[in-house]
Amino acid sequence: MTGAEACARIETLRRDITEHNRRYYEEAAPSISDREYDQLYRELAELERKFPQFARENSPTRRVGGQPLKQFAQVTHRVPMLSLDNTYSVEELAEFYARITRLLPHEKIPVVIEPKVDGVAVSLLYENGEVCYAATRGDGAVGDDITQNILTIRSVRRRLKGNPPAVLEVRGEVYMDKRGFEKLNADRAEQGLAAFANPRNAAAGSLKQLDPALVAKRPLGIILYGTGAVEGVKLEKHSDLFPLLDRFGLPHSERIWSASSADTIIKAIQELDKVRHDFRYQTDGAVVKVDSFAQRERLGFTSKSPRWAIAFKYEAERVQTRLHDIRVQVGRTGVLTPVAALDPVLVSGSTVGRATLHNEEEIARKDIRIGDTVIIEKAGEVIPAVVEVRKDLRTGSEKKFRMPIKCPECGSAVVKDSAQVAVRCVNARCPAQVRRRIEHFASRGAMDIEGLGEMMVTQLVKADLVRDVADVYTL
Repeated sequence: MTGAEACARIETLRRDITEHNRRYYEEAAPSISDREYDQLYRELAELERKFPQFARENSPTRRVGGQPLKQFAQVTHRVPMLSLDNTYSVEELAEFYARITRLLPHEKIPVVIEPKVDGVAVSLLYENGEVCYAATRGDGAVGDDITQNILTIRSVRRRLKGNPPAVLEVRGEVYMDKRGFEKLNADRAEQGLAAFANPRNAAAGSLKQLDPALVAKRPLGIILYGTGAVEGVKLEKHSDLFPLLDRFGLPHSERIWSASSADTIIKAIQELDKVRHDFRYQTDGAVVKVDSFAQRERLGFTSKSPRWAIAFKYEAERVQTRLHDIRVQVGRTGVLTPVAALDPVLVSGSTVGRATLHNEEEIARKDIRIGDTVIIEKAGEVIPAVVEVRKDLRTGSEKKFRMPIKCPECGSAVVKDSAQVAVRCVNARCPAQVRRRIEHFASRGAMDIEGLGEMMVTQLVKADLVRDVADVYTL
């Protein structure tokens, strides 16, 4: 590659990565996968290394994330919030440990392995036990003040338990509970709103709400895993932090591993992979950190990340199966949603027989047809989704899907608002809508009526014993 070609490619990569950063950090709506982003980032970093004459201080490789949003007040971090280098390769993980061993020869270097929570990085500052503020990472130096939103999370303490230090800045990830995420997307589908792609996006979108009352309705949690500014307490090791968090009543990861070699690090990551699907929050990898703060100080930092830590990301499991039908469900607000009926297949620890297709436009965009062989994954390892069509395996017998012009439940004509992608049945007496409304009314998050589940509601509506919510009280 010539110098001119390298310069042009570097500028293209910087422009693309900057745009992807904006989408990820500021809009919570990434348009490419983490792996695709990492490939672009690594290509840029490698070109800047080979052609140092084109290096720029404002390059994305010298920055951490997005600019703070203008709607929120801004907070300057007392200690910069840097991101971590990451890898998908166990060989690169072993090289990480070999590298720190070369930098600190003749020393034993214990490390700590924690789940990598796929959420939104935040910082909380406590002074004399009282919460002062909470902030997003922002660009690493300045973040958005999200104190009121963070305080809606039940596990966040306004005042620490016990005898807290003069200053304690704790850092962690805000996440959305996986079951709560599924319910939130189901509710959004009922309202004809676009689904969140994964729990991380949902958590990020929630924290960007200007009304804390809306945030309080979202099933958010927080996992704390590190510190920033600290005064009045001395920590010599990272592993000392977790008993301290317990003492102050702050949440942290339920499982933590220790290791002192590349082999034991890899073994810990494999063990984590076996249990992480049982956590209430989504994980997309593991974080490996040098335990000793003295050793961390000697290892130091690059311009963007610490040399004493690395994030290992698991590959999202993808499997191939046959899509034998596309069925249409009717929600409580009348929205028609297409769902893929699949040959059952095991993915990410559970058997999947259905996958979301969102809407007719999404089906057309991906050119999904009945009879196709498709690749599915659990989007964000939570919701099954069709991510690819094996068009090379088509036989010609596949059929294109068309949204029905009549409701599949009641036969009424359906309508589509030109401003939305949703197609609706406007018959308020539609049996499917009646069932969904009563199920929602009786659910745990509403009236919590024991025994009035999906099967019972179906029988009552079919027998014409209930036609609306009010009829429940006449039974």
